[in-house]
Amino acid sequence: MEKLFIYNTSSRKKEEFRPIVEDHVGLYVCGPTVYGDAHVGHARPAITFDLLFRFLTYIGYKVRYVRNITDVGHLENDADEGEDKIAKKARIEELEPMEVVQYYTNRYRKNMRQLNVLPPSIEPHASGHIIEQQAMVSKILENGYAYQVNGSVYFDVEKYNQKHNYGKLSGRILEDLYNNTRGLDGQSEKKNAFDFALWKKASPQHIMRWPSEWSDGFPGWHLECSVMSTKYLGEIFDIHGGGLDLMFPHHECEIAQSVAANGKESVNYWMHNNLITIDGQKMGKSLGNFITLDELHSGAHQALEKAYNPMAVRLFILQAHYRNPLDFSNEALQAAEKGLERLFNAIKTLHKITESESTTGFEIKEWRTKCFNAMSDDLNTPILIAHIFDAVKFINSIAGGSATISYEDLILLRKLMNDLVFTILGLEIVTENNKSDDKLDDVVHLLLSLRHEAKENKDWALADKIRDELQNKGFVIKYTKDGFEWSLK
Repeated sequence: MEKLFIYNTSSRKKEEFRPIVEDHVGLYVCGPTVYGDAHVGHARPAITFDLLFRFLTYIGYKVRYVRNITDVGHLENDADEGEDKIAKKARIEELEPMEVVQYYTNRYRKNMRQLNVLPPSIEPHASGHIIEQQAMVSKILENGYAYQVNGSVYFDVEKYNQKHNYGKLSGRILEDLYNNTRGLDGQSEKKNAFDFALWKKASPQHIMRWPSEWSDGFPGWHLECSVMSTKYLGEIFDIHGGGLDLMFPHHECEIAQSVAANGKESVNYWMHNNLITIDGQKMGKSLGNFITLDELHSGAHQALEKAYNPMAVRLFILQAHYRNPLDFSNEALQAAEKGLERLFNAIKTLHKITESESTTGFEIKEWRTKCFNAMSDDLNTPILIAHIFDAVKFINSIAGGSATISYEDLILLRKLMNDLVFTILGLEIVTENNKSDDKLDDVVHLLLSLRHEAKENKDWALADKIRDELQNKGFVIKYTKDGFEWSLK
């Protein structure tokens, strides 16, 4: 297998990746909180860890890739107070919380398909693992690292820090947390303002709640990832990924929970992608400066000069190293579009050119080594893409008659360009058929959502009509626990 060196946030250095089991990898990535449409900022972790998933698979590992869906417990401003983000959306729109979850989960998956992000091996929901989360809270209480107040359970950070290092991932020091939160003392039922909720007692108006020995309530946001990652990947697993904005407090709290419950850390390698900014500010819903992926692909946003191909968006993101910040601009996206056009034209040309007796002006095997060295060096896609465009220049020079290529090298170059561009980087040539398929998917999901509303309103005639018309047109509808899937006969 190719060696892979990755930057481990925990050790703050680049390390050779060594999986726990020789040819198997457990990869867990924090997925979306599904209370609104995915924006450009959501695309970066999705594409970063899709790239890692693809490359690990390509070099021979069997990867179990788990990406969660947060559908309970994530309160406003990433805090322990306020309203659940999904419950708030459900209240405003007069829907069941799980209707909100299903609607935005479907839209997120559609956006991921447009970006050619592969689906994970397992996509668990936080709400489907309440019992396991309650069990971890009980273990942390039994081990003395949590306390109960008025039906809620909080993690005791100060007690934990007496034996362990809270802040090891982000470099935070408890003394700094004291200083930064001192003004909040006495305003909360917590011992310290930086303690975090493991279980929250639900207020009378709180929609999403479950019975427990402490109260009718719901789990804290940080708990779900500690529970679901170890449930599907084991008490110790290989890689945990996510955006840099999750390092503190979310991932820091995950480490503390795992050590408090199981006596050991669960993650060998932490990987964090940097953020996408706009005018130097983090792009996000809380700041109101975000552009949704649907707006980006349609051009329906005042900050956009035009609509952008999803593959141009993917290339735009891959042109920066995943650990570096990336500033959004129309100019950068348009440059990515031009680069994509040059790249795809060269690949088409590569399948038309004919071989000669020898290769001149380019060392294919040496070029291959450079490409894979770049990927093996902490997924250095900017260097890889630069090498790929060196090959584009060579292909164009063959077509122009100033260079030649042997049969053996032609076959090798075709395979390598296919592997690097399509299999590893995940770019794809988008045709009108691809666009038509996306639109058809949108229409079918709209009709099925209307049928669901009709059933909720007991309008059985309309519900049956929609079903029958879809069947008559050759659509096969399969209802699943996560919603519905469709195919054509």
